[in-house]
Amino acid sequence: MTDATTSFLKVGNTEIAYRHRKGRAPGAVWLGGYKSDMLGTKAEALDAWASENGHAFLRHDYSGHGESAGAFRDGTISLWLEQSLGVFRAFTQGPQVLVGSSMGAWIALRMAQELNKAGERDRLAGLLLLAPAPDFTSDLVEPKLSDAHRRELEERGYMEEPSEYSDEPYVYTRALFEDGVRNRVLDGIIDTHCPVHILQGKADPDVPFAHAMRLAEHLPADDVTLSLIGDGDHRLSRPQDIALILRSLEGLIDRAV
Repeated sequence: MTDATTSFLKVGNTEIAYRHRKGRAPGAVWLGGYKSDMLGTKAEALDAWASENGHAFLRHDYSGHGESAGAFRDGTISLWLEQSLGVFRAFTQGPQVLVGSSMGAWIALRMAQELNKAGERDRLAGLLLLAPAPDFTSDLVEPKLSDAHRRELEERGYMEEPSEYSDEPYVYTRALFEDGVRNRVLDGIIDTHCPVHILQGKADPDVPFAHAMRLAEHLPADDVTLSLIGDGDHRLSRPQDIALILRSLEGLIDRAV
């Protein structure tokens, strides 16, 4: 089940693809992972849930992802954050639950910071973070770089690495690493001013569950729930994972109404 066909919003100089299901608040806003798109299993399940329950649901593709314009190699956390805030402000009304997967959880945390800074903290009903990867460039990728990778970044401005999830390799640019430092969130207290529920698989090969536990330690001022899934992987897309995601979303929405 899908919502309306894809539409486009110009954010900056880029046409950003989005899908918006109208409904009541609190709504849910999907923020996908690095090199993923808005038509994945989890996003489709959230849309079906929103349709069945009458809640609003918004999702989009970052530039260089899915149906959006722009080159993937030109993307940075700051750019994708700007686009996410642009779509959020254009199409949502009332409190929303940000559902961020992997890198999308980093974007969600930065959105919370920026909304709070702008006096819009009432727009957040909660954060649902799935296999969260905040600061992944500096904390998860960079420490594992080989000397050859570092030379590629210095000489070519980018490096490539095989992906377990696609035939095309992951591309990491020097600009992405440098911008990631400017968007770090794990260097102090993160005040989201809303409930946060983290779902993390203990069998995740990409984001160690210790990373999710570390994130929870940076959220001491907020109401935080950390659920560890013993056999959960990074995708968290099995039927039982989807069911847990939907229950968690319902819990955050119930608390906001």
